[in-house]
Amino acid sequence: MSTARRRRPAAPGRPRRGRRGVVRQGPLRTHWQLLTALLLMLSGALLLQGYVQHGFDDRPDGSVTHPGATTVPAAIREGGPVIDADGPQPRSAAPAPGTVALTFDDGPDPTWTPRILDVLRREGVRATFFVVGTQAAEHPDLVRRIVAEGHQIGVHTFTHTDLGEASAWRRSLELRESQLVLAGAAGVTSSLLRPPYSAGPDALDDRQWEAVRQAGKAGYLTVLTTQDSEDWRRPGTVRILENLDEAPGGPGRIVLMHDAGGDRSQTVAALSTLLPQLKARGLRLATVSEAVGLADPVHRATAADRWQGTAFLWILRGGDWTLTVLGWLLWAAGAISVLRAVAVLVAARRHKRLRRRPWGPPVTEPVSVIVPAYNESAGIEAALRSLLASDHPVELIVVDDGSTDGTADLVESLNLPYTRVIRQQNAGKPAALNTGIAAARAELLVMVDGDTVFEPDAVRHLVQPFADPSVGAVSGNAKVINRGGLLGRWQHIEYVVGFNLDRRLFDLAECMPTVPGAVGAFRRSALSAVGGVGEETLAEDTDLTMALCRAGWRVVYEEKARAWTEAPASLSALWRQRYRWCYGTLQAMWKHRGALVQGGQAGKLGRRGLLYLLMFQVLLPLLAPVVDLFALYGLAFLDPTRILGLWAAFLLLQLLMGAYAFRLDRERLGPLWSLPLQQFVYRQLMYLVVIQSVSTATAGSRLRWQRMQRYGTLRLPADG
Repeated sequence: MSTARRRRPAAPGRPRRGRRGVVRQGPLRTHWQLLTALLLMLSGALLLQGYVQHGFDDRPDGSVTHPGATTVPAAIREGGPVIDADGPQPRSAAPAPGTVALTFDDGPDPTWTPRILDVLRREGVRATFFVVGTQAAEHPDLVRRIVAEGHQIGVHTFTHTDLGEASAWRRSLELRESQLVLAGAAGVTSSLLRPPYSAGPDALDDRQWEAVRQAGKAGYLTVLTTQDSEDWRRPGTVRILENLDEAPGGPGRIVLMHDAGGDRSQTVAALSTLLPQLKARGLRLATVSEAVGLADPVHRATAADRWQGTAFLWILRGGDWTLTVLGWLLWAAGAISVLRAVAVLVAARRHKRLRRRPWGPPVTEPVSVIVPAYNESAGIEAALRSLLASDHPVELIVVDDGSTDGTADLVESLNLPYTRVIRQQNAGKPAALNTGIAAARAELLVMVDGDTVFEPDAVRHLVQPFADPSVGAVSGNAKVINRGGLLGRWQHIEYVVGFNLDRRLFDLAECMPTVPGAVGAFRRSALSAVGGVGEETLAEDTDLTMALCRAGWRVVYEEKARAWTEAPASLSALWRQRYRWCYGTLQAMWKHRGALVQGGQAGKLGRRGLLYLLMFQVLLPLLAPVVDLFALYGLAFLDPTRILGLWAAFLLLQLLMGAYAFRLDRERLGPLWSLPLQQFVYRQLMYLVVIQSVSTATAGSRLRWQRMQRYGTLRLPADG
């Protein structure tokens, strides 16, 4: 990309104006606040979904063992199955003799609960359903049906967790969330609680008793059982009936059955046989409160509880939708990324074969090299001497754009042959380029940044494609010269793997969007056809390239034309450079959006190049924070091995792409060791740049030009 446009400092206290309008001096803050809020909301939704969907305790009832009890009062262990643990003296109650209270746990289930309700309605029996909050939230219509048909409803916690193993705050949360679901789904609350993995009073252990006491203080009646059908084992209909068989006239019973948690066809079949048998024996079938002679524990929820419950259900439902949409988006993004990798690798291989063919007769005519310079004294001598060392005839035109560091004086003092210096007041890089174009003598023009060093054969390779009269511009191969340290290596990898692989693909698809300011060649007649270098965007190189494509010229990539440029040496400098690049590219894309509906070469740019940029340089980076957040969600709530495996596969794909790209550019593979680390710092910086740029563009703000700091490292590498 190009160097920054230069402007003189504005007067203090006054907004700076130019051809692009008012330039906002201060950084935008609102979009970062909005992004933070959105990520926090998404994090909350994912945490809630992780808790709801993956915090569910699905162990079978019999898998939980209970240690001995030392603190459970004897009156409770030997008492009835309905326990009121509030107050200093816990009490219990048992069903009246000859009474059977049917209870169903773990529902509601969309398949089995309706069938059980149908059997109960047919036999005219009312039962008690202890619902799991997450299940009730998914099927609120079944909760409403249970209540509407006169059955009693109770709480079986929110995620079917073992309350004896849970902390005090977790117990409170489980019960409160369950009540909110009941209030939101059916407009009721219930003081009946059946702890998961409980049995009869004699099976209570110390931890379970502590949970029962806490629930009692919160106003709950704990309902245990006297008879377990063991239908959760799915032993067969006959065995379930045998487990429930008891002589008439015995003590009252609270029978445990299940309407969810797996295949409950045996439960439905056993219930159809059991109910007529119990009636035939003269047993009374009742709800829990009726069986023990208590007032109805189910009450109409308050308005506040109904509102909170409804909001809670919508939050849960919204979390489900969010997770579903994210899942599809991530699968789509992954598939598109893989397809892109395949496409660029295939294109790179084909491009390599095609570039072995000559463009036509050798191009030997002289070339005018235009070097726009603003405060380039640190590296311009190396840049100019490398150009004069070219094995192709060149003239150098240095346009000093109002430098304040003596750049023009330095160049003149060097007395370099074939070199002219043009001085002008500071007007910006596009103006400096247009000045150079007007002063150039040759038809073929090479535009070079002042921080770029050319290899001796770079200019010759760069102009050979002009043997094809349809070629209007040629992109060269920009290389990072200051590769020391992680940041330098990461930018080196990006130039070789990201930029150059894409350029090969763009070349084959005839939709090259950018000829970089560091190394590019142009046909003068093509530049005249589009009116020279435009000043409407911050990425004048991208704007110019797109204009050439829309004018019908072909833009190609010549990988043999290698030039070396300084890359930012700090994260802040990198941020400023990439922010300007990205914002300028967005400007150019918007300016040339008409190419989407044009034909010919312009249509190729619009429907290939612009859509590619939109997908891979805008939309996917905007999705990147969500990808990272979802990866953390997967590590916490899904299968960490699978998530790490997917990440390793993605990294392997990148490494393979990197190795191939390095091989094409004849680079050593050593820097690729830092590629995994790039995912944790550099990648995040790049997608934050895109977010900042899109936010700035959406807000209608203007970004001021910034000049990159020069480090004086420019020289032709000894190894070439």
